[in-house]
Amino acid sequence: MGTALVYHEDMTATRLLWDDPECEIERPERLTAALDRLRQRGLEQRCLRLSAREASKEELGLVHSPEYVSLVRKTQVLGEEELQALSGQFDAIYFHPSTFHCARLAAGAGLQLVDAVLTGAVQNGLALVRPPGHHSQRAAANGFCVFNNVAIAAAHAKQKHGLHRILIVDWDVHHGQGIQYLFEDDPSSGCSLGCPARSGWETLTTWLPSCTCCSHWPLSLTLSWCWSQQDLTQPSGTLRGKCRPRQSASPTSHICCRCWPAAGSAPCWSALESIQSARAAQAPYWKSLQLQGQCGQVLGCRIPPQAPCSGYDSELSLDVTPVPTSPSTHSPEGRPPPLLPGGPMCKAAAPAPAPSSLLDQLCLCPAPSVRTTVALTAPDITLVLPPDVIQQEGSALREETEAWARPHESLAREEALTALGKLLYLLDGMLDGQVNSGIAATPASAAAATLDVAIQRGLSHGAQRLLCVALGQLDRPPDLAHDGRTLWLNIGGKEAAALSMFHVATPLPVMTGGFLSCILGLVLPLAYGFQPDLVLVALGPGHGLQGPHAALLAAMLRGLAGGRVLALLEEDSTPQLAGILARVLRGEAPPSLGPSSVASPEDVQALMYLRGQLEPQWKMLQVGAFTPQK
Repeated sequence: MGTALVYHEDMTATRLLWDDPECEIERPERLTAALDRLRQRGLEQRCLRLSAREASKEELGLVHSPEYVSLVRKTQVLGEEELQALSGQFDAIYFHPSTFHCARLAAGAGLQLVDAVLTGAVQNGLALVRPPGHHSQRAAANGFCVFNNVAIAAAHAKQKHGLHRILIVDWDVHHGQGIQYLFEDDPSSGCSLGCPARSGWETLTTWLPSCTCCSHWPLSLTLSWCWSQQDLTQPSGTLRGKCRPRQSASPTSHICCRCWPAAGSAPCWSALESIQSARAAQAPYWKSLQLQGQCGQVLGCRIPPQAPCSGYDSELSLDVTPVPTSPSTHSPEGRPPPLLPGGPMCKAAAPAPAPSSLLDQLCLCPAPSVRTTVALTAPDITLVLPPDVIQQEGSALREETEAWARPHESLAREEALTALGKLLYLLDGMLDGQVNSGIAATPASAAAATLDVAIQRGLSHGAQRLLCVALGQLDRPPDLAHDGRTLWLNIGGKEAAALSMFHVATPLPVMTGGFLSCILGLVLPLAYGFQPDLVLVALGPGHGLQGPHAALLAAMLRGLAGGRVLALLEEDSTPQLAGILARVLRGEAPPSLGPSSVASPEDVQALMYLRGQLEPQWKMLQVGAFTPQK
């Protein structure tokens, strides 16, 4: 299974026929520009292309009234003056003789994508459509939207495929009131945040142009996970997450969207205030948010209004001379040079470039020929892998492997040396772009030494920033340079400790809710702030993770480094664990964690302590959530 791309060139036919400054932004180029960028980046070729079909009258009727569908159908035969007069009856909308055809294609594209995903033909997909849909209501067009494409797709998924839980994440400068109104009357669905007595199934989050999505994802991911785990009292329904601007600060028209890039991406007080308000309003409905009231503020710390944010993030740069990445810097026989004068201190850089320039700087390499590889010293016949996951047979040269192993006594044994050779071969394939992700095994006695070699090899072979998430009894290599190129996160330490901004340890949470809070409230903010180009996940001795928990961690880390994730397991790990990780690394969803639970007081205390210690240095911790000033 791969990724589908649904599109139809006929959707470019509709266009504005008269002067209307409010509507002129909705033009065919909105669609063709997106497709052109996918082609330029080589992404279109990596997708399964599906041609959009028209939604039927019955499918449109899932959310729209027959009278409204009939009204839109009649626009096919209207003249320009009649079209303009009809458009004037609605807010920010224009009709064209091709509108009915284009709008049916837009709705049908969503239906086709839902069918492809839910029948297993593809794993996920993207539908490029116009006109858009989320403002459209049961009997009214609004805000460029004719038929509510997402609402129709959700209703179709529930009716045809029997789904009970559907997550809709709606991101726009304006409130997607069409989706809200269409689902308000659904008895299995809730109302908006302004009506907390109904349910917690809709979240409306205010935000401003100067705020980035990093402010919102802790709340969004928490609610999404809780929804998938049935972490609420209601039996079914649709969760709708909405990020929208507060009316007093929102642009008066869509034209103002053009000014967004100039606003930068510094977090703003009003956005943080909105997120906290949303958390407070949603807490009665979600167990994982209730721990905030029971145990204090968990996923955020107090910051003053308009506080300047500093941290190791995309907007900031290290005030330290980069360490060369040639083999001579990290040789098998030697160690990295000492930290250069200045230390890993952070300084504010120039304002963040506009999103368009960030896209221009993005370099997407062609997809590796092999997505996921498993390198085991003695492959288990009970190990069941997906068809496109390869069991590696190759190994690094013996002389090279011995050179890397020589400083470590635990790597002298033959089985450890064999495992190290396979890991080096796999790691080189990942760094050279031949393999996207992988799993390697090592004897338990050699786990720490093998991980040390993997880090040094990665840094010497082109990785500029390396994230290592070590679980269990694995200590940070004592001679690993403190040059800001490696972020070491140990989950399974004896106590919570932030020895530096790049060296963090925390005990393994004892409850599922604590584990999730640790991932969302600590690991992901640090990981995304660090922005590594290689991720190592090591499950060492006594790691204590069940397969689903390890899979969830790996799945969430796949968003980093272009999915370049290497998982290191002990040789005596169960074949089921290797199989689960292989499926997750190739893109499958992780299995359920089972019944949800809140974090224990000990887990909450450890998380709060670490966030308080690290917050001044990491911007992603500053904007994740906060306690409002009184």
